[in-house]
Amino acid sequence: MFRVLLKNTVRFVKKEDGPTAVEYAVMLALIVVVCIAAITTLGSNSNETFGNVSLNTAGS
Repeated sequence: MFRVLLKNTVRFVKKEDGPTAVEYAVMLALIVVVCIAAITTLGSNSNETFGNVSLNTAGS
């Protein structure tokens, strides 16, 4: 009984599927954060640009 438990524990520790999945999840989370930051920055910049265009055309 103890040998089977020890054998399963050693097999579980040697597997690399778990850490690999965690690493991919962390990379995905970082990519999502960078994308959200970029979209937010581009959105605010484009909003200012369109605001300036509308003010300049309204004065004509």
